[in-house]
Amino acid sequence: MKGKTDNKPRRVSVARKYGKITKAGDIPLLICVVAMACFGCLMIYSASSYTAKVEYGDSLYFVKKQIIGVVLGVAAMVGASFLPYQKLAKFKYPAIGVAAVLLLLVFVPGVGITNYGATRWIGFGGVTIQPSEIAKYAFALFAAAYFAKNHEKVKTVKGVLPVLGVGIAFCILIIVEPNMSITMCVGLLMLGIVFLSGTNLKTFAVILIPFVIAIPVLIILEPYRLQRLSAFLDPWASPKDEGYQLIQSLYALGNGGLFGTGLFNSTQKYRFLPFAESDFILAIMGEELGFLGLTLFFMVCGFIIYRGFKIAKNCTNRFGFLLAAGFTLVYGIQVVINALVVSGTIPPTGLPLPLISSGNTSLIITMASMGVLYNISRGNNADLSGHIMD
Repeated sequence: MKGKTDNKPRRVSVARKYGKITKAGDIPLLICVVAMACFGCLMIYSASSYTAKVEYGDSLYFVKKQIIGVVLGVAAMVGASFLPYQKLAKFKYPAIGVAAVLLLLVFVPGVGITNYGATRWIGFGGVTIQPSEIAKYAFALFAAAYFAKNHEKVKTVKGVLPVLGVGIAFCILIIVEPNMSITMCVGLLMLGIVFLSGTNLKTFAVILIPFVIAIPVLIILEPYRLQRLSAFLDPWASPKDEGYQLIQSLYALGNGGLFGTGLFNSTQKYRFLPFAESDFILAIMGEELGFLGLTLFFMVCGFIIYRGFKIAKNCTNRFGFLLAAGFTLVYGIQVVINALVVSGTIPPTGLPLPLISSGNTSLIITMASMGVLYNISRGNNADLSGHIMD
């Protein structure tokens, strides 16, 4: 009827206003993740074939295990892609509870597995798990859920104490394994999530100062860490002991030059460089693919990090934002620390290169976390492709 006022709110299609938007989610992210995992299998074969043949009589020993990890990782990523991420908030306490139990099981005789003087793994039958890899993501989930529910408390130290308490507890359990590298990852993740939660600079500074002080203290407390620091400052002072691994890593990177020696043509993988298929696989990549190859690799890593933070930025709710940012931080921090260690920029410490290094625990849970990121991106697009009220 003419003159009749319509009191219903007017709706405007975002797809019409901002251009076509689909509900498919961030497909490029998934493509990059799967491609990186497959590339990791190729590099693991190159880096480990000789050692695997000598030690296990099978040049494909490490690759076979990694392929199983990729298959399980893809399954976990697909599952995480379609499980509504909002439901994960309900598992914040079970997640940290399970992670804490697994970290404690490391110290149980007969369950914990010791290699090279460190007890970082647990074994059940023929299955080996590294609990610290799980703990990183469990902490990110807990912190995201807590801050999303208690966002008004983040301005004070008291308000962030529950998150700090869980993070510090995890750091203590991990450092006594000992595992300095994962401890640093959890510590940096804790600082990153607290900062992104919206806390003020005063509160953040109060938290940051003890963290900075703790690093040299932890190094001083363990003689082997002092030895590694000394080797980092002058690896050629102990070329057959603490400085050996770093020297061999630098040889590999130097030998690669600009274009590399070519795929499968590394010399350092012939048992010169320890952990060539795991913590120091980046050095083999540098030797075979050269500076240009590593540049392309880090561009893909940067793309994954960029997509992760973009997903977080576009998320319409606080939990999704913090969860996406937290999972992206875990991946980014680990890539950066591994690169700094292999290049001799920071003291040597064992840390896998995500999606690339040999090791199924890290691979599977990293791929699952990327599935969660994709899930959040699908939620973002579903929200945007609907209608909004003026």
